[in-house]
Amino acid sequence: MTEKRNFRRVPAAPAPAAPPADADAQGVRISKLMAARGLCSRREADAYIERGLVFVGGERVTELGTRAAPDAVITLANAARAQQARQVTVLVHKPIGYVSGQAEDGHRPAVTLVTPQTQYAAEEGGRFQPGHLRGLAPAGRLDIDSTGLLVLTQDGRVARLLIGDDSTIEKEYLVRVEGSLDAHGLALLNHGLSLDGKALRPAKVSWANEDQLRFLLKEGKKRQIRRMCELVGLRVTGLKRVRIGGVRLGDLPLGQWRYLREDERF
Repeated sequence: MTEKRNFRRVPAAPAPAAPPADADAQGVRISKLMAARGLCSRREADAYIERGLVFVGGERVTELGTRAAPDAVITLANAARAQQARQVTVLVHKPIGYVSGQAEDGHRPAVTLVTPQTQYAAEEGGRFQPGHLRGLAPAGRLDIDSTGLLVLTQDGRVARLLIGDDSTIEKEYLVRVEGSLDAHGLALLNHGLSLDGKALRPAKVSWANEDQLRFLLKEGKKRQIRRMCELVGLRVTGLKRVRIGGVRLGDLPLGQWRYLREDERF
């Protein structure tokens, strides 16, 4: 007698869903690629695309949001490069009492210091032109109660280099403090502190003299140095930024400005 067996039908496995197209398949927004390569800022890229001044693989692109392969060859038209060549970057020795950006609480923005009367060493970077104020914006901030080097620029490439999310440009500060600091506190300033629930990147902090610290940072949280000092029992009585990347404040007088020279690089 043949033995009967009951077989249960097993439903066929559903066909796997098609994987979402990845960045390589979809491409990357051209404006994002241009910014990542340092060709310009994303906002500038969009403006150039709208004007038909961007070429991808030799083909003109005019539609915002167009995507391209991550390794696509992107070039700017001569008109766009000429416009970039005319953009200026200004170095200001900001005094206490001026804000970096928009006017607030009755305090004047640092850009109001950029006048013909306050230009320093005009022969090094050309004479002031009113058109250089158009779109001139701070590339980073410096607290109202701090002094030193502040960068204002029309150039999105410079802004992204200094304040982009992936910026690694080092900034140097001289910080006058009151209070006592032992070896453990100094070690914490170099690495081990957190602000707003997030660990700070490693810094380089050392004594410049008996009452002044030198801070070398690669990030710039709001009032970061003052808050770091408070965490180790110090009170900041004076803060001055003296260098951003390869550009130094040097002998630029307080309240004056000059153009970034062609031979200077952040």
